[in-house]
Amino acid sequence: MDVIAPPATGVRHHWAGLPAPVREAVEDILGARVVEARSQSGGFSPGVAARVRLADGRRAFVKAVSAEANPGSPDLHRAEARHTAALPPGVPAPRLLGSYDDGTHVALVLEDIDGRQPRVPWDAAELDRVLTAVGELGAALTPAPIDAPAAADRKARMFSGWRDLLAEGNDTGRLDPWAARSLGLLAELESGWAEPATGDSLAHSDLRADNILLTEDRVVFVDWPHALRTAPWFDLLAMLPSVSAQGGPDPEAVFSAHPLGRDADAAGVTAVLTALTGYFVAASLKPAPPGLPTLRAFQGAQGAAALRWLRGRLGNAAP
Repeated sequence: MDVIAPPATGVRHHWAGLPAPVREAVEDILGARVVEARSQSGGFSPGVAARVRLADGRRAFVKAVSAEANPGSPDLHRAEARHTAALPPGVPAPRLLGSYDDGTHVALVLEDIDGRQPRVPWDAAELDRVLTAVGELGAALTPAPIDAPAAADRKARMFSGWRDLLAEGNDTGRLDPWAARSLGLLAELESGWAEPATGDSLAHSDLRADNILLTEDRVVFVDWPHALRTAPWFDLLAMLPSVSAQGGPDPEAVFSAHPLGRDADAAGVTAVLTALTGYFVAASLKPAPPGLPTLRAFQGAQGAAALRWLRGRLGNAAP
């Protein structure tokens, strides 16, 4: 399958461009001076994302954003700090070493993972590693070991895309023709997503290639601001549209063969997939947020992949 998603990138800022008080606070957390900082391109956050080397030879990973660059990013970093700090030992995620928050700038100081993102287009062997790790993660995080929002609360506003488009009565010319014809059905199916998504598994809920690192012996999941409590198969389902959009295999075949997906209630999965698809499609039609130039195109690619998957699941039930 071809890659239809653009690179997942935000507008990266350099370590040296951070205000001096932020840099000094990070160095206080680490207990040493930063002598080298290498920006990392993957991921959407509009700010600093850098691997840093310290004067004593140690390494760390620093993420920093400001409300000036993007008003919503500081709250996401605050949520990531809470969730990452609370994850129990043994969860394959970077340890939080400390954080800084002055009300405008938020910086996270994390363990530096000696790994790389999966190859895109997806390599079959690497995808198998990741899918196995997603299953292990789901088992390790059931029941949810930390307090996190319930999916029905966290996603309530986001998972109304088809209903919003139907109520607005416009923009249908920008929709896939099948989606435009099926808008009423999609809005109806979407309205039933919350109950099947309810559960007591902790999900990362934003798994994509740029939020995954492969080391020699581990798969590590990074960037946890969107963690929530939900059904055990939610992470797998939410990840597969991006996999498909980045050259991976048919999502239905992967989901139905995976331990997390094979016994899931089919109607419930379809309802949640409908809501997820509606979120991607409706979001992709909105103006780009500040500092996130490729986000809408990436959401559009995920929406197209999810729509193909959904249309296959619905079969003769849709026009």
